[in-house]
Amino acid sequence: MPTDRLNRSLKATFLGMAVNVVLSAAKFTAGVLGHSHALIADAVESGADILSSIVVWRALLLAAEPADREHPYGHGKAEPLAAATVATMLLVAAAGIMIKSALNLALARQAPRPFTLAVLIAVVVVKEALFRFVARTAGSVRSIVVYADAWHHRSDAVTSMAAAIGISCALLGGRGFYFADDAAAIVAGLIIAWNGWKLLKPAYNELMDAAPGVALVAEIKSAASQVAGVRRIEKCIVRKAGFEYFVDMHVEVDPELTVRQAHQIAHLVKDSVRQSMPSVHDVLVHIEPAA
Repeated sequence: MPTDRLNRSLKATFLGMAVNVVLSAAKFTAGVLGHSHALIADAVESGADILSSIVVWRALLLAAEPADREHPYGHGKAEPLAAATVATMLLVAAAGIMIKSALNLALARQAPRPFTLAVLIAVVVVKEALFRFVARTAGSVRSIVVYADAWHHRSDAVTSMAAAIGISCALLGGRGFYFADDAAAIVAGLIIAWNGWKLLKPAYNELMDAAPGVALVAEIKSAASQVAGVRRIEKCIVRKAGFEYFVDMHVEVDPELTVRQAHQIAHLVKDSVRQSMPSVHDVLVHIEPAA
């Protein structure tokens, strides 16, 4: 993995981790002092974010390690594996929040304090800004695990917004609406679970070597077709491992060429694709005689 992409990914991960430590402590303290179950649940979700950021951090470092004897294709699969772990953590956190809040609905409780609402509004602003920054970073480095980490921040903003709505209803409606705090936490849990499921699917696809987008394959074919001597690209199979892509390609050339000439074309095809797309780590070219 290029050092610049790794550094940008780690920067986004460490920033999110630091923010989550501060916000988790602040939300838990405010939730206890302000009698808000939704805010305490939100603090627990932020705690899960810290654990997920640690998973992302270790996965990025492992995915960046070069290929070795035991792992000739490198360690890139650590990235989607970590993304699947983060998505699973979201699903578990969502289930815990919903179960706890459902049990609290039947309990007598105090009204949440007004200051908890101000805390949640500040959290929503900070976490949404953090989501946008990390998501932009994930897009620039094409990292599924960094994108999963970004959505952890968005889910935190969503749970905070839901908690803010619930607390507002409880404060404005009086004793008959105290349950709104826990009801909001249940709604937030459902949203988190949906986001976790959406993140789990692409991670699973990458682990199963699902084909990337059509546009990427077309770009690879275009770079290969520009090499002199290439008649046609018969087949192009691409899989992603971490930040990088591996390409298997069948290229048709003049059947009268010598082995040396055909071999030279294969090298030129590989060089053309890698120069055009730095994210492609390796290209395996199989030469076929053109009809």
